[in-house]
Amino acid sequence: MVFLSIPNGETLSVDVNPNATTISAFEQLIHQRTDLPQPLLRYSLRMRNPSLANPDSILLSDLGVSRFSTLIIQIPLLGGMQAGGAAPPPPKPRLDFLNSRPPSNYVAGLGRGATGFTTRSDIGPARAAPDLPDRSAAAAAAPAPVEKAEDDEEAEEKGYDENQKFDEFEGNDAGLFANAEYDEDDKEADAIWESIDQRMDSRRKDRREAKLKEEIEKYRASNPKITEQFADLKRKLHTLSADEWDSIPEIGDYSLRNKKKKFESFVPIPDTLLEKAKKEKELVMALDPKSRAAGGSETPWGQTPVTDLTAVGEGRGTVLSLKLDRLSDSVSGQTVVDPKGYLTDLKSMKRTTDEEIYDRNRARLLYKSLTQSNPKNPNGWIAAARVEEMDGKIKAARLQIQRGCEECPKNEDVWLEACRLANPEDAKAVIARGVKLIPNSVKLWLEAAKLERDEENKSRVLRKGLEHIPDSVRLWKAVVELANEEDARILLHRAVECCPLHLELWLALARLETYENSRKVLNRAREKLSKEPAIWITAAKLEEANGNTQMVGKIIERGIKTLQREGVVIDRENWMNEAEASERAGSVATCQAIIKNTIGIGVEEEDRKRTWVADAEECKKRGSIETARAIYAHSLTVFLTKKSIWLKAAQLEKSHGSKESLDALLRKAVTYVPQAEVLWLMGAKEKWLAGDVPAARAILQEAYAAIPNSEEIWLAAFKLEFENKEPERARMLLAKARERGGTERVWMKSAIVERELGDVEAERRLINEGLKQFPRFFKLWLMRGQLEERFNHLEQARKAYESGLKHCPECVPLWLALANLEERVTGLNKARAILTTARKKNPNVDELWLAAIRVELRHDNKREAEHLMSKALQECPTSGILWAADVEMAPRPRRKTKSMDAMKKCDRDPHVTAAVAKLFWQDKKVEKAGAWLKRAVTLAPDIGDFWALYYKFELQHGTEESQKEVLAKCVACEPKHGEKWQAISKAVENAHQPIDVILKKVVIALSKEQKAAA
Repeated sequence: MVFLSIPNGETLSVDVNPNATTISAFEQLIHQRTDLPQPLLRYSLRMRNPSLANPDSILLSDLGVSRFSTLIIQIPLLGGMQAGGAAPPPPKPRLDFLNSRPPSNYVAGLGRGATGFTTRSDIGPARAAPDLPDRSAAAAAAPAPVEKAEDDEEAEEKGYDENQKFDEFEGNDAGLFANAEYDEDDKEADAIWESIDQRMDSRRKDRREAKLKEEIEKYRASNPKITEQFADLKRKLHTLSADEWDSIPEIGDYSLRNKKKKFESFVPIPDTLLEKAKKEKELVMALDPKSRAAGGSETPWGQTPVTDLTAVGEGRGTVLSLKLDRLSDSVSGQTVVDPKGYLTDLKSMKRTTDEEIYDRNRARLLYKSLTQSNPKNPNGWIAAARVEEMDGKIKAARLQIQRGCEECPKNEDVWLEACRLANPEDAKAVIARGVKLIPNSVKLWLEAAKLERDEENKSRVLRKGLEHIPDSVRLWKAVVELANEEDARILLHRAVECCPLHLELWLALARLETYENSRKVLNRAREKLSKEPAIWITAAKLEEANGNTQMVGKIIERGIKTLQREGVVIDRENWMNEAEASERAGSVATCQAIIKNTIGIGVEEEDRKRTWVADAEECKKRGSIETARAIYAHSLTVFLTKKSIWLKAAQLEKSHGSKESLDALLRKAVTYVPQAEVLWLMGAKEKWLAGDVPAARAILQEAYAAIPNSEEIWLAAFKLEFENKEPERARMLLAKARERGGTERVWMKSAIVERELGDVEAERRLINEGLKQFPRFFKLWLMRGQLEERFNHLEQARKAYESGLKHCPECVPLWLALANLEERVTGLNKARAILTTARKKNPNVDELWLAAIRVELRHDNKREAEHLMSKALQECPTSGILWAADVEMAPRPRRKTKSMDAMKKCDRDPHVTAAVAKLFWQDKKVEKAGAWLKRAVTLAPDIGDFWALYYKFELQHGTEESQKEVLAKCVACEPKHGEKWQAISKAVENAHQPIDVILKKVVIALSKEQKAAA
């Protein structure tokens, strides 16, 4: 085989033997295949051997041509005409492949490696073509192609090419399954991976969104808008006086558009316009020829335009009066028309536009053509009748549907439409004809029963229909609904015989039968419908309703096993919904049995705790308390030592259960989890709130025996004795706790006890001893300074605060206490300096900024206070207390704008919400104020100041019931924080006061503050 490269760029393979083929024979063969002239071939061959003499005797091998060599045919570039008057060169062969359809697996550019635009839907992952052998004359060695052929055979045996291009995503196996089919298994695998990706994405969604929100806020803080930068300055413009406004220079308009001269053009008025204006004003004294021809009775329209609208209205009134006169009684002269009714009819008349008339006419023609071309199509007759009905031609509609009934007598929709359009007197006859022609139509029998007014006649019609259609469930249901209980039982017995595969009929029959007969009915239903779970659930409810609760769990367990044996998939969610439905129906035992037997189906072992707790919380939100209780009960049988589940179950019992059930649960909990302090403390607190102090003491003693070194239990025992006015017991408990190495909280509580008892020296001694052991506990420093302030030892109090700040420089309450002391003793400058130092050491603390602003306001430095407020909002842009104070500081006209800015910065902040509620309260918008105050206490139920504000609002605008409700909610939430609340609740005289008393005292303090501000 020899390869030949011809001038048009193609390479041909010629099956010849160079050792046995002469040059002339080769030339003739090439001439036959390519139509190339023999002189051109001979010229190219002579270039290899110029001494070529006789081409008939010289072989190709004599020219150095061997197997798999490539011969190149070259065109000589000679000037002028060729010698001997040779024929002109052959024309360039036409490229027919450009106009033909490409092969099925053709990929453009595949040979040069351009495979990026190929898709899998086309041919699959594209593969690079194998390299062609080197067919140049220099590469005349024969073994290379043989090796390539061997490589190709090896690649075909493997099914892929090892030398193909490496894919970064799929690796070396990019084309391994390129030709494989995409079957259902691949589809299922892709769906599984897609769900996994969605699950992973949802788990990180909140974190990602929070991070994105934080980045956006940082960006907006670092790159604020121009309007935000100058917002505070714009608000201060109202303080400018008229002279200051006048002194502002005019900026002028220096835009380029005003520098350009406007081009104005003037066009003369045409003569026609002047002539028209002249004719409109002139008075015509003679008739035109057209009017004279008509005898002067016609007036040209153009000469007398209708411009008097009053005359037009009077004309309409005259026409209306003439119409009313025609309707009057010509004999008595009295009208027989009700004027009000006539005007009402005129008002209710439907106006039909030209477009609607045109559309209806088109529809009428269309449906006429349809009914004529295909009279057996019932939809055409129905549509044609409804078009006539819409046009108000009810008789034509009845004629159309009558023809439809004649053409389509076996279609029930046509008869139903005819019955609807017929008169009430004719409707029964129409439906009777339809039932006679289509006796198996359920719709017609139901419509016939609907036309009857008497229930007995309706039942008779339905029973007549059941004679023709005994297996119609709808007819059976309709006739049973009309029957009494005894007749319904008899009918249902017959119904389940005719429709044995309908579940509702079996269940209805079971409800009407006695206990024994119901069990038989349900057993028969199980035989007919072996894959219906509702039958087993109904059987369990039946046993529970008759007091046989022991069988409920067995029935549900047996039912689930039977359903699984029948191949029914137990859907956990559906069964939980059935449990909730059973709870709503009052079948608590059935609900518990369903939860017990189905809660673990389809849940992985490591996910059980998390899934079950989530299910219980969802049920709790939906109000399914028994279902949630059953889930927790089953979870505690599996996770006996999990404190979190015991705690959630106890919280459920506390909010929705009884005291006895909560006490039993907590007793059981501390038996399995004796090291859980919170469970012991919860049990003791419940006993204490119930008034059983000895039982609470006993529980705490048991807790101390189980956890001997628990500080929480020591402090709980102290609080129990202290709140029940047993100071000696409390002092003894705290002394034992200090001996056992109590923490700083024990020393603080000890000092509080001595303060309550009035022993100042013991209080000072305990505080000093506590500070020696815990010098970084700021509350002891505060108590020491407050102790000195109570006895007016101001210098010692200052030293106590300064010493505390040396040990706790980041403690904000210490800075505030020292600033208040200096303000009282030395005045504004010292307090201002202390607060400035505090802000430098503790940046971004809104409480320090607020204290500095209030100090300035107390000394009537309003401008300085506004300056500090602007700085504070720049440093703490999301501080609710600062925005609330800014709203209260603003003048009344600007408070609305300030509140809107505050809501944009911190929407769900309780301080801002309370400030907005005050604005509504001041504007007498009572409903909105109450709603916003309720929102504030919902957002922060632990802040007592909001509860006091809410209670004060209810005292002024609410009812007695709403006041009691707010008071009860406040007592249940037990607030402990708030500026006013802490100042009153921690006073010595209010040490043992209940929450409702403290709430009322805070309300009184708020009222006094409001009067002082006014």
